Amino acid sequence: MGHLDHAAFGWLTPVLSYVMACIGAALGLRCTVRALGASGRSRRNWLITAASAIGTGIWTMHFVAMLGFAVTGTDIRYNVLLTILSLLVAMVFVGAGVFAVGYGKDRTRSLLLGGLATGFGVAGMHYLGMAALRLHGQVHYDPVLVALSVVIAVVAATAALWAGLNIKSPIAVAVASLVMGAAVSSMHYTGMISVSVDVAPSGSVLPGATAMQFIFPLAVGLGSYLFITAAFVALSPTARERAEYASAEQLVPTS
Repeated sequence: MGHLDHAAFGWLTPVLSYVMACIGAALGLRCTVRALGASGRSRRNWLITAASAIGTGIWTMHFVAMLGFAVTGTDIRYNVLLTILSLLVAMVFVGAGVFAVGYGKDRTRSLLLGGLATGFGVAGMHYLGMAALRLHGQVHYDPVLVALSVVIAVVAATAALWAGLNIKSPIAVAVASLVMGAAVSSMHYTGMISVSVDVAPSGSVLPGATAMQFIFPLAVGLGSYLFITAAFVALSPTARERAEYASAEQLVPTS
């Protein structure tokens, strides 16, 4: 049985991954609020942005945390295609949940369906990302802790979507994002605690890419996307501000 280290770089990766989860949640919530105040193509675009922000934040959180994952007695590699697929799964399922809330007529039903879709997407992303692991040995999971991690993902996703529907002020969104980040991090580490590895030492070269060759550059790129999106959201006028601009223009006398 190999010794598992979930924080090989100390507090750096847990803290940084939590920050990324919070940023993704904050952006997603702000975009959802903007979407609910818009209509037509504008609503759709805001919901797409919300889904990409939340999905990117969750994926980046997972793999930044995985930078600190190490197993005594074996190197670790990642299957590139499965890793990319895990990102796509996160975005597609989060998108389904966000659109269910954004366009649903019955808010309670939409919230439950959206929470399930988003939660299963988060859990699917996590375990697809774990399936991408390549190491010398066999990975095993505690089914009880796996089930608990899925429940945490669904509850966290439902709470985040509820916040998007009911929380409007920037301060409230910030607080909700901190809570959502903690919930996503809890889901991740609950899933990781369920892992055990039977190491089979070998001199053969593992297939796949190392974390620094692939995961780190991709995480940096997606993190940059989150910060650029944050700037875009901050600079974009709200529906209320656009209405005020239009009213002000109508009051300006023409020569």
